[in-house]
Amino acid sequence: MFENLTDKFERAFKVLKGHGQISEINVAETLKEVRRALLDADVNFKTAKDFTTIVKEKALGRNVLTSLSPGQLMIKICHEELAELMGGNESEINIKGNPGIILMSGLQGSGKTTFSGKLASYLTTKKGKKVLLVACDVYRPAAIDQLHVLGEQLNVEVYSNKEEKDPVKIALAAIQHAKGKGFNVVIVDTAGRLAIDEVMMTEIAKVKEAIQPTETLFVVDSMTGQDAVNTAKAFNDKINFDGVVLTKLDGDTRGGAALSIKAIVEKPIKFVGTGEKMDALDVFYPQRMADRILGMGDVVSLVERAQEQFDEEEARKLQKRIQKDQFDFNDFLGQLQQIKKMGNVKDLMGMIPGMGKAMKDVDIEDDAFKHLEAIILSMTPKERSNPQIINGQRKNRIASGSGTNVQEVNKLMKQFEDTKKMMKMMSNPKNMMSMMKQMKGMRGGMPGM
Repeated sequence: MFENLTDKFERAFKVLKGHGQISEINVAETLKEVRRALLDADVNFKTAKDFTTIVKEKALGRNVLTSLSPGQLMIKICHEELAELMGGNESEINIKGNPGIILMSGLQGSGKTTFSGKLASYLTTKKGKKVLLVACDVYRPAAIDQLHVLGEQLNVEVYSNKEEKDPVKIALAAIQHAKGKGFNVVIVDTAGRLAIDEVMMTEIAKVKEAIQPTETLFVVDSMTGQDAVNTAKAFNDKINFDGVVLTKLDGDTRGGAALSIKAIVEKPIKFVGTGEKMDALDVFYPQRMADRILGMGDVVSLVERAQEQFDEEEARKLQKRIQKDQFDFNDFLGQLQQIKKMGNVKDLMGMIPGMGKAMKDVDIEDDAFKHLEAIILSMTPKERSNPQIINGQRKNRIASGSGTNVQEVNKLMKQFEDTKKMMKMMSNPKNMMSMMKQMKGMRGGMPGM
């Protein structure tokens, strides 16, 4: 996510990190590189110029030139302004009402229908809401079918009427149905076009006027860069939406849409889509996104994802097993499966400070743990519970059963032993305190921490 932009920001700041004499000329040169990085990322020209002007004024106002750490102070100011450029603080979705009504808008192909399913999953699993999805794309039967497929996957009811060709009537009937069946939230998926046209705009404006949604969201493909901003402006001028959803942020995204939309349209980004799976949806946090753009990782989001998969009772049981030196391959497999549930492995690695750059050219598949699971599942129950009995003959059988080789089995055995030692050390409070002190000592010397 934004790897090229991150690289260019790092190069721009290099001169202020002790690699040259600090002067007003150097600061100006650095900001020239920052502006170039923003323009390369397809950020609106005026937005990029205004950004560097504000940073320069604040930098000189805070006496960056005489600071003991001019590079770090400059990064801090850029971080603050990047976060402000993207909205400052996260913006919550409004689902109040009886029921709360969310109207989806956007061009065809932006990921609107998929996002409707993701939002339904998010509101159902994380907010405890009873959600009704409504299919109002009367022009594409495939879009209606797609919404029904998503509804079945999520166990969420979908309201549709293929015989009715008026989306206003469909939406109003769905809301009445929702009121009668006790739904908390109604998500109305509307029709899109390949390009903006008056018919589509008039139609969605009529739907909005008729159903009076509590929230209107504009869904846009973040890979379209500045075009996404122009489209957002056109939609906002017509229907005055409440917030933006950026989809496909895990793709080849330069960052222009994320960095420009708030400044140009003056509406907050509320959600970002980061994959095809129904749980690949994140609330948009400008501060955290600024962290990632400047190569600082996103530890808070990483911890939150871990907590979602965290079972306190299971963790206590596991801790006791570790302390008694009973950690086995069943436990190891369970940990792998929990990590898989947290999302794309490369994306998770990118949330760790300093790892984003290191992982840039590393290709990690979504099923990166598949061969590890195959090896463990090729073991007998006795072998999984007692790894010490696995000898050469057993390794040959396990390799054959898992479609791997003995070298890969040996590699997994070593990973298991290393993990076991580390977890045993971490389960001891004294060792944890020692590690925390060491990390605290390292913190000052790590850029961005």
